[in-house]
This record gives sequence, structure tokens and C-alpha cells, in this order.
Amino acid sequence: MSDVIYQAQPPLEFIPPALNPLFLRFVHLFLPSWMRWKTAIADVEADKVEILVDLYRQFQDGKIRFMLAFRHPKVDDPFCLGYLLSQLVPKVARYQGTILESPIHAHFIYDRGIPLWAGSHVGWIASNLGGTPIQRGKADWTGLRSARELFVNGKFPMAAAPEGATNGLSEFISPLEPGIAQLSFWCAEDLQKAQRSEQVLIVPVGIKYSYVEAPWEAIATLLSELEADSGLPVQGNNPSFESLYPRLLNVAEHLMSLMEKFYTRFYHQKLPDIKIVEGQDRNEALAARLQAMLNIILQVPEQYFDLHPIGNLTDRCRRVEQAGWNYIFREEFKDVKKLSAVEKGLGDRIAEEANLRMWHMRLVESFVAVTGKYIQEKPTAERFAETTLLLWDMVTRIKGSNPFKRPQLGKQKARITIGEPISVSERYPVYKATRQGARQSVTELTKDLQQAMEKM
Repeated sequence: MSDVIYQAQPPLEFIPPALNPLFLRFVHLFLPSWMRWKTAIADVEADKVEILVDLYRQFQDGKIRFMLAFRHPKVDDPFCLGYLLSQLVPKVARYQGTILESPIHAHFIYDRGIPLWAGSHVGWIASNLGGTPIQRGKADWTGLRSARELFVNGKFPMAAAPEGATNGLSEFISPLEPGIAQLSFWCAEDLQKAQRSEQVLIVPVGIKYSYVEAPWEAIATLLSELEADSGLPVQGNNPSFESLYPRLLNVAEHLMSLMEKFYTRFYHQKLPDIKIVEGQDRNEALAARLQAMLNIILQVPEQYFDLHPIGNLTDRCRRVEQAGWNYIFREEFKDVKKLSAVEKGLGDRIAEEANLRMWHMRLVESFVAVTGKYIQEKPTAERFAETTLLLWDMVTRIKGSNPFKRPQLGKQKARITIGEPISVSERYPVYKATRQGARQSVTELTKDLQQAMEKM
């Protein structure tokens, strides 16, 4: 995490997209080698790539504009999408005899906060690849105008994750945010105003990860680490689901108890009365306690920033994040030389306090998609590993270490599925008819996109 967020700063500057064709060519050339070297991804496979080939042909012929709405379970997703577009789409096009202009690429929308924790160089890379940033927790009109302009006039199609953030789970989709649907209707509106005939589409893209070999031994080792860090006796390293699952539940229940005591004692939060019925399934009891705990954790920064707990956990996290940015990135710090040493010091204290309060929100952010039944419904090594890694994220944050340096439990392969395009243009007449029709159209399109992604 960058030290910049411990000090008051000028407002976050917009990073304009500045596509660099030479840099894009370099990235496409070295992406396969880089993925093998730097990630756990050993292979990327894709289904229904011919749909994308046809869409790019129509896009290059000036017949359509489209948005790739992709699943976002983990931080490796952009690399997989880059591989899909730069390697697999051209390969299938050649096989079909379809002529496409090179390069095959997509402009994309990314969170403006990423360069803060990943480094400013990431902002440079994103800009030179034609990406445009957005601040998630507010009406970022500069970011929205840039995304809207690229959607209508960009050299390439658009790509964005409608979930808004990673959730760590390959087989569970978080509730989609309405921004993708709204941008798509704006694109249809702008095309009509310009008297252009292109049709607007949204293309659902599924991404699912699986291990080349089930990493039970690595999971057992990681569980031993979590047991030691949590103060539990380290159990034997028998690498089987039957022996590991009770250990995972023990770690989760123990961490839950520690966090409940921590927040009730030191932050004066009150836990709701959760009645545990004798003989109740441990997963159900754990899920109920988790939801209650996430709520009281989030109340800590909400109370500090004077925010009302409105909406689901994801909505609340976004508002806390933006409130924190507002305390750290401040208009009066545009010219630090005009500030006295005391004013600068007070600003730094507020920034440091805001960052500490946002830490609580980050704990919640990691668990917004956890239901307690994810492994129970489908006891695979993949689901077990994903849940264990989420617990590792939590423990690592509590220890004050870097949660972005996740351990790799084994080599993985990614499977990408291209869904059937959803026509936005067909829905546009209802959208433009009335304000109520516009709101309803955005809601229905978001719902249909969610269903389409869940089917994949």
C-alpha cells in the first residue's frame, strides 16, 4: 500500500487514456511469457470465441459498438482477457478465414484507486493501453465522460467488470452495479444524436479458474499457517477434504470469536442476538455470525465518516471508500506551500485517521460474497482453496502484511466463456420514452446481464 494515503494530498487527478500502439504491440508479444513467469496461470482456454470474431468483424465494418462485460473473481482476470483478445481471437479468425484488422484489443474501465495501492506505474500502463479510470464511490463525471466518449468513438470496443471489484470466488457472482447498463444506453443515445446507425451490444464474458492438480497439500500447509497465526493448535497435515474441512471451520469460528470480542470491546459495537439452535448446521450458524460481524465492522468507519448504513455491503463499502478519499485528497492541498506547518500536520493526521478507518472496510470488502455454503454446495478443491485464501487475506490484513502477495497454491487454468450478445439498441426506445422508463430499462438490463453471467 502506497504511503501517499497516510498524508493529505491534492485531489486525485484524472489519468486520461493515451493509447500507445507500440506499447500495446509489446504487451501482446510478451503477454504469454509474462503470464507463465509471474502468475499461476498455466493455460487459458475459451468457448464460443467465434462469437467474438464475428463481433470484431462487425465492429471493424462500422456496424456495431459493444461492451465486454466480464466476470471479475481475481486480479489475474485482465491478463486472461488480454490473452483471449491478442492470442485466441486472431487464431480462431485465421482458422475461419475471417480477416480482422490487427491489433485485437479493447479499451477498458478500471478503478482509479488501483494505482494508489499497486503503484503509479500501473496508472501509466493502463493509460497507454487505452484504459480510462473511474472513482467508484461517487458521481465521477470526468471519468464517466471519458468512458462514454471511448464507447462511442474509441478505436476498439469497451471492457468492464459489472461486479465493480473482485470477490475471490470463481463460481459466485456478486450483485452487478448498474453502471455498465447506463453507459450502454448513453452510447445508444449518443449514436442516435449523431445520426449513426451502429447497434449497441453488451457481451457477457465468464471467467472460471481451476487447478491443474488439486492442491490439497498446499491447502493443508496454508491452514496450518492460519491455525498458528490464530492461536489454535496446528493439526496434522493430512491432505484430504474430510480432514481439512473441520479444520477450516475451526479456524473460521475462532477468528469470528476473536473479531466479535475485538469490535465489541474496543469499538463498543453491539452484536445482535443470534440464536444458535442445538444441532444447527455449523455452516448456517457461521454464515449468520459472519453477516452480523461484517455489519458491525462496517459501522466503525461509517460512524467516523458520519455515513448512514444504506444499501447492501458493497454499496456501503464504496461510500466509505469515497469518504476516505475525500479526507485524504483535498482541494486545499493543491498548493501545499500556501499552508502553514500546523495546517499541513493536521491534514496529515486526518489522512492517517481516514486510512485507518478504511482498513476496517477492507476487511468487509473481502467477504461481501461469502455465504457460508459455498464449499458445502460443491466440495471441490477450487472452492476450498478460494475460501481458505479469503481467510488468509483477512489474517494478513490483521497482521499488517501485504494481502496482495497471495500464496500460489498450484498451477491453474482459466476457462473463458463468451455469452450471447444482449442488444441495448432494441431496448433504447423504452429507455428514451420517459424517466421512469429509463430507470426501469437500466434495472432490467442489469438484471438480464446478471442472469446471463450466472448461467455461464
